[in-house]
Amino acid sequence: MRSRWKVLLATAPCVLVLDQLTKWLVNRTLPLNGGVPVIDGLFNLVNIRNRGAAFGFLNRSDIDWQVWLFLAATLAASGIICALIHKSGRAPLLWVGLSMVLGGAFGNLIDRLRERAVTDFLDFYWGEMHWPAFNVADIAICVGAGLTALAILLGHDRRDLPEAGRKTSVKG
Repeated sequence: MRSRWKVLLATAPCVLVLDQLTKWLVNRTLPLNGGVPVIDGLFNLVNIRNRGAAFGFLNRSDIDWQVWLFLAATLAASGIICALIHKSGRAPLLWVGLSMVLGGAFGNLIDRLRERAVTDFLDFYWGEMHWPAFNVADIAICVGAGLTALAILLGHDRRDLPEAGRKTSVKG
């Protein structure tokens, strides 16, 4: 039973520290709105701010309430993640996935509270088409969500649960 919390307390802080460290390095080495080509025609390191959510949703400088929306969403997601981990069966893949989401969410939340925006620095593009810039927290959230979905699809979330805790199918 304790191993689920060990996974959470190891994974989420590691994601958070790696995210904040990489953002700190970017902020120390690149000017705001500056960039450096890494692979010409494919990848740049940049230093930009995103006041919104994924893909620039709500990225507007004329509103300030989105910080509070993202704070509430992160706190609600944290509670849901902890409840899911607590209620799951023996599911290390699920625990790691949810812990990565939690660490990434808090990495971006720290930026929002400190700067009212998230530092994004990974810029992939092809010709004139740019994928929205992102950061380590965003990677952790996406990979964590994928691992969580995989664990659920494989039924790992229900491993070793008592029969009463499992959903049963009715054969007709």
